Amino acid sequence: PPYDRPQLSKEYLRGHAALDDVIRPLRLFPEHAIETRLGVRVRRVLPDEQAVELEGGERVGYDGLLLATGVRNRRLRVPGAELEGVLDLRDVAGSDRIRAAATRGRRAVVVGMGFIGCEVAAALRHLGAEVIAVEPLAVPLERGLGETVGRVVEGLHRDHGVDLRLGDGVSAFEGAGRVERVMTRDGAAIDCDLVVVGVGVEPAVETVAGTAVEVDDGILVDERCRTSVPGILAAGDVARHHHPVAGRHLRVEHWQNAVQQGKVAASTMLGGDAVHDEIPWFWSDQYDCNIQYAGFAEPWDRLVVRGSLEERRFTAFQLREGRVVAAVAINQGRDLRRTVPLIRAGAVVDPERLADPGVDLRSLLTQAPSGPPRA
Repeated sequence: PPYDRPQLSKEYLRGHAALDDVIRPLRLFPEHAIETRLGVRVRRVLPDEQAVELEGGERVGYDGLLLATGVRNRRLRVPGAELEGVLDLRDVAGSDRIRAAATRGRRAVVVGMGFIGCEVAAALRHLGAEVIAVEPLAVPLERGLGETVGRVVEGLHRDHGVDLRLGDGVSAFEGAGRVERVMTRDGAAIDCDLVVVGVGVEPAVETVAGTAVEVDDGILVDERCRTSVPGILAAGDVARHHHPVAGRHLRVEHWQNAVQQGKVAASTMLGGDAVHDEIPWFWSDQYDCNIQYAGFAEPWDRLVVRGSLEERRFTAFQLREGRVVAAVAINQGRDLRRTVPLIRAGAVVDPERLADPGVDLRSLLTQAPSGPPRA
């Protein structure tokens, strides 16, 4: 059944949320005239027939079709990846397996320190497991947040007992039927009881293979969630949508984006004219830190920090040609909410005023000229 996926690496994995807190009650669907076909896979979409073909061969017709197939976890293509105890996190069952394996005193290896890897590492430490994390980049979260903020996240995990192996990757998993050690590219052998792999995802687009639905790192849609084929829409992690503020196509793999796109897709299917133009935003809870990010993942040429990196209470603004394109806040959620209008406006700001905690961020919007159009 449908469930609240963000909790799987947060409260649910830590044991602070029950299954009933995660799963949406099935009774809600018939109450709203929604027919569900759970446990049934769609084999392919047949646009010429305005139908989808199910696994067993049955065909179901449609007037409008929304593709919300999401993503699947990337697999490590290394020897031993199929061993028992090499786990990943995508659904309730995966979260249950990790929590069951992570009893106190167990030795866990986390592969990849993106957001999911960081949250899993924090949850495993909460559950009492010893954690070793292997990450090819120089710091956790470097790809999206940059080295400066990544160093803060590195310190956070080290302070909570995570053994970080940065700048290294996995070459193999070894064990007699079950994983017993991780071999790294640098030649280290890490003994372990379990492994959690978090090395990214890829969009699940196979149902439209061979059709006229355009695919490029996801299903291409416009700001109203329409694909290249009339009557077919896509939303959520699988959709790479044209964002009118960014001026380019984005594929955003976060809960808030999926929720908002779902609303826009419903509007489009019912003849409405809503557009998806919200600034991407997401959050992560790790130990005693709340991390929030808003904006567009694009190159920046200056980082402006407001607050204290050492105290882990700050907002870091990513600027490009003087305008704010994104921001990350640690334990400063209010700053981030006030930054979103600056990002939307493409505002050119005074870096010194931006860095001054005494300056109300809302005042910068009224004083700032708009920046150049985004490419």
